[in-house]
Amino acid sequence: QVQLVESGGGLVQPGGSLRLSCVASRSSFTFYNMGWYRQAPGKQRDLVATIGSSGNTIYADSVKGRFSISGDISKKTLSLQMNSLKPEDTAVYYCNARDFMGQYWGQGTQVTVSS
Repeated sequence: QVQLVESGGGLVQPGGSLRLSCVASRSSFTFYNMGWYRQAPGKQRDLVATIGSSGNTIYADSVKGRFSISGDISKKTLSLQMNSLKPEDTAVYYCNARDFMGQYWGQGTQVTVSS
């Protein structure tokens, strides 16, 4: 069973920065995409940013210009640099990975933006 482990969440003031990391293990196949999603209380889980095996990236409009996704899909590692954080960025952030067998989720890491 593929395991994704996130780290780097926490409490930060508005305007601050955080960096999330994700590492995959127990994976036998090559990922073709990895990404970050988030879920705020009472809301659905939404895409934040993804990166493909060719390095192509996709960002939600709400985070463009503030967040930056990076990683090495071949090494199954992923990061999300989050700058200029806003209270509305508060959510549980989940790492996601996809191979030809399906998709996998981490357990999530809490990000809270509050003064």
